[in-house]
Amino acid sequence: MAKYNSENGLRVGYSVEDGIGQEDIDPRLPLLQDADLRDKVVLLRVDHNVVKKGKILDQYRIDVTLPTMYNIVERGGRPIIMTHIGRPYDKKTKTISTLQDESVDAVVAYLQRKLHIKFVVPRFSTTEKNGILDIDTSINWLIHDLKSRKIGGIYLPNTRWFAGEEDKGEKLNRFVIQLSALADVYVNDAFGSWQPHGSTYHIAKYLPSYAGLCMQGELYHVQSVLNPSKPFVAIVAGAKYDTKIGPLKEIYKKVDKLVLGGLIYNTYLCAKYGVKIAGVEESDIELAKELVEQDKVHKKILELQVLVETDTLDGRFEAKFRTIDVKDFSPGQTYKYVVDVDPVSFERDDAKQAMNSAKTIFVNAVMGLMPHFWHGTSKMDEVIDKNRSAQKFFGGGDTLQTFKSLHPALYEAALNNIKYYLFTGGGTVLKVIEEGDPMGLETVKALIDNKANYFKSIQNS
Repeated sequence: MAKYNSENGLRVGYSVEDGIGQEDIDPRLPLLQDADLRDKVVLLRVDHNVVKKGKILDQYRIDVTLPTMYNIVERGGRPIIMTHIGRPYDKKTKTISTLQDESVDAVVAYLQRKLHIKFVVPRFSTTEKNGILDIDTSINWLIHDLKSRKIGGIYLPNTRWFAGEEDKGEKLNRFVIQLSALADVYVNDAFGSWQPHGSTYHIAKYLPSYAGLCMQGELYHVQSVLNPSKPFVAIVAGAKYDTKIGPLKEIYKKVDKLVLGGLIYNTYLCAKYGVKIAGVEESDIELAKELVEQDKVHKKILELQVLVETDTLDGRFEAKFRTIDVKDFSPGQTYKYVVDVDPVSFERDDAKQAMNSAKTIFVNAVMGLMPHFWHGTSKMDEVIDKNRSAQKFFGGGDTLQTFKSLHPALYEAALNNIKYYLFTGGGTVLKVIEEGDPMGLETVKALIDNKANYFKSIQNS
């Protein structure tokens, strides 16, 4: 509780502390709270990449940006919102598709139902191979209606439909210049979109730029993963070992116990025990041998002993899947697809002791091949929740969507439980762990540089 004085100096009420103040944020970062927004058009980049086949999988990443939207409007700003959806760029054909399934329509419909505010999506001409080449000047009519409050907001088409979003040349420059001409202020609230693209990085060179409230919260909480209370347990899974090498090396240094899942774990087992598991690439096995050697000394990896092997990836069919035990592994053995951790693995004494004694738990993992092999992930979530004293951090779209689908009641409770924090971007957290500093993210550095250059321009004027 803090005193609140009105303009005339009278103490007519009090404010309530929420646990995070501006003093907790790196002072180099320009904050939304410090921006002059009255009668300004605000270009807001969010991470609403929650749509698959035209339907919202989990609205959490939308909901956590609502405070930023409210802050902008409440302080007199007029919002133009943008996000990417999916991966419309085909690296093989070097073409951009603009399919309805990857449009922002589902997100806009959700926002309109949630906020009872009218949003308009501008129509731009699309090309067959390059998506949207230019932001048509017809959008100025919508901006006029936005300023006059005839509409509540403009929501741009999928940013990855624009030819310049992921480009590195002339298309990028043209896109960013056209984008910056739409607004007076830029706000980045997309922690999960750490890649330095047009709408997340380059735009900050052209407009006064600030970190949104969601971005601030993520940057604050990720410090607890970088500097965790001990004992610290991390659970990391993934489909490719080579993409996780950097984060794994760094997180290994911090943890007391590391639990692996998915193809990452399969790769580690192949490297350690000399077995062959279907789907594991030889090149990844070679890479994993370094972790194996490291763990011979430090013994931090908690091996989940009982696994699920299947003959096919097409489903869960009786007589086609079985449990196998790591203790039975010997060099030269060949296994079919290992697609899950059997729940009994989390009931073993070593696993229970590690989970129950942890003070910090970080989860960026789906242990099994969804949707058919979910049992290991379900058990993992249950075991983690039993540790009521630990600070629990979950991160990543797949991690959160699976958590919600398997334990909807627990998921909803976690949203309002101070012992849980759900990151909007698990990949971004891993990137921060690899870099060692959340302020080192390119998208965050762009905001910091913008603030520094702004003050320089004031001093020189």
